[in-house]
Amino acid sequence: MKPGASVVDLAAAFEASPNPYLLLTPDLRIAEVNQAYVEVTGARREDILGRPLFTTFDAGPGEDAPENVRQVRASLEKARDTRQRDHLAVVRYAMPRKLSDDQEVFEERIWSATHTPVLNAEGDVVLLLQHTMDITDLSPAIRTDEPTTALDALIGGSVLRRAQSVQEDNRRLESERNRLVEMFMQAPGFVAILTGRNHCFQMHNDAYSQLIGHRDIAGKSIRDALPELVGQGYYEFLDTVFETGEPYEGRESLAKLQRTPGGPLETLYLNFIYQPIRDEAGAVVGIFVQGHDVTANVLATQRQKLMIDELNHRVKNTLATVQSIAIQTARSHVDPATFAATFQSRILALSHTHDLLTRTHWEGADLRAILEHETEAFGPTRINLNGPATALPPATALSLGMIFHELATNAAKYGALSTPDGRVLIDWSLADQRDRKLKLVWREIGGPKVTQPDRRGFGSRLIERNIRHDLAGEIDLVYASDGLIAELTVPLDRTPAP
Repeated sequence: MKPGASVVDLAAAFEASPNPYLLLTPDLRIAEVNQAYVEVTGARREDILGRPLFTTFDAGPGEDAPENVRQVRASLEKARDTRQRDHLAVVRYAMPRKLSDDQEVFEERIWSATHTPVLNAEGDVVLLLQHTMDITDLSPAIRTDEPTTALDALIGGSVLRRAQSVQEDNRRLESERNRLVEMFMQAPGFVAILTGRNHCFQMHNDAYSQLIGHRDIAGKSIRDALPELVGQGYYEFLDTVFETGEPYEGRESLAKLQRTPGGPLETLYLNFIYQPIRDEAGAVVGIFVQGHDVTANVLATQRQKLMIDELNHRVKNTLATVQSIAIQTARSHVDPATFAATFQSRILALSHTHDLLTRTHWEGADLRAILEHETEAFGPTRINLNGPATALPPATALSLGMIFHELATNAAKYGALSTPDGRVLIDWSLADQRDRKLKLVWREIGGPKVTQPDRRGFGSRLIERNIRHDLAGEIDLVYASDGLIAELTVPLDRTPAP
């Protein structure tokens, strides 16, 4: 056979076929017709080529014409969009016919049609082939001008009715299937259908696409589509469901997914169920996946537990601090009245710092705010604060709040703040930004002459204990003749002792 001869033979066969054939472009314009089609429609080839099919043949003016057109259009579009052959067992479609006086009338006909997509090498639809058969003669009700025999009515009518019934059932099933698919795609939870032993993605909804980062997974096995799940147990769960036919349910299961190309693995928590899909014989042929992303709920629960644990820790530490303050204050105050006043002031100092921390949801407090809080009773003219903004962790803020209260109380009783002209200068700075350390100097001037105390009081012991034990810092108390100097160094980037 010479090159190109097969194409000529096919074209000749197309033209010579006694059955009407029509070739359409994907946008449903007439590309070519054969001679049988021309004879059936009564149209001239040159008048219809290139024209839209449903403008050229609109099924006439009858009440059923729009529905008849819709059925044919839907079948053609389905064949085009699915790349699969589609059949119309029975469809009514009136055709124009000219009478002897050149008057045009529409003659109702009944057809059976098959629509076949024609694909190129890349698999794209380039043409649609319509093959029609005129089955009007099977319907006695249509042949009003010819006698109807009992055999015609028995055989022809029943055949047509069966064909119509089957087509109506198929149309109803297709409509129900489309509604189910629409519900499936719009489900708020993630849903997917996996087919075969390799768990290939046959269908998945938008929620599933969002879960996995909108990857192209259609037709791929789960191991190829989601390779990062290796070692996380999900492949094995699916294999077990397929082999045993028993469903598997996961609750708050941790999954690590790469939701952006080349990005890091993201940790998610999922509630899901793997449900086996069986064929008519009861064999497992696939798995239905349905679930919800509960990451936000799990993280909220974890944060709540962490906050409760932290609250319990803080309450225990606070009660221990209050107990220590009570015991030590009682040792140095035999008079109940002075004990009550001193104890109350120290508890209020602790409470003030708690208030500052509460305003920031216990994320920390600013050093300057704590100093202003503990010295505000003496007025801004007697307290000079000089230093950068410094955020303190909660535990550090509590300890320093107590220390500043003790220093201010001591200054008010014995030091610079006990006289009208005395002042307190407080300077601080931050050293080593990679491992931050707070360096603060409390300097009293203008007060009475200071001497080294004979014994260490509770205030001094509280200061030293908080600095060295709770904050792992250092403090140097210098009793200079013109006023107390307290130099302290506290690391800020460490986990405080419990």
